[in-house]
Amino acid sequence: MMVFGIVFIMVCLAFASVPLYNLFCRVTGIGGTTQLSTSLPDKILDRKMTVNFTTDVNRKLPWDFNAEMSRISLHVGQDALINFVAKNNGPKPVAGTAVYNITPLKAGKYFHKTQCFCFDYQILKSGEEMNMPVVFYIDPSIADDPDMEDVTTITLSYNFFQADSSELDEAMENFYNSDD
Repeated sequence: MMVFGIVFIMVCLAFASVPLYNLFCRVTGIGGTTQLSTSLPDKILDRKMTVNFTTDVNRKLPWDFNAEMSRISLHVGQDALINFVAKNNGPKPVAGTAVYNITPLKAGKYFHKTQCFCFDYQILKSGEEMNMPVVFYIDPSIADDPDMEDVTTITLSYNFFQADSSELDEAMENFYNSDD
């Protein structure tokens, strides 16, 4: 019975490892995972940062997807809005899902999104265009981290995939299993 109990616990831990790892990455920002916030910080610092925006669309998804601006400069603690635009160039409705990342990876725990379309299915009809806003800020506690003194530029990257595709599954697996 003890052996079966140990095997049962090991199987349970194996199934729980991905969600637990995801939670760990979201809490710590490891692997370029951003933070989600419901409120803005109460202070804005004089330190300025540049945020670059890059986009990519998997070849099996017949969409155009771009940021309206390729970069912005903002003060640490200041909220910012960037709009992304997606357009379905295909002949029928298609659902897509975005996977994102922050570089340098160590900046992930300081990059807070208050509004984002990330990981939600976005369904676009043939020829339909959709605005996808992202509201974010860089946490003022970045100034207290000596490892972040060299960071002046952060890049937020989005990759769109057709929903329920093997390419999305592979990207999500890589996202959750990326080297820290």
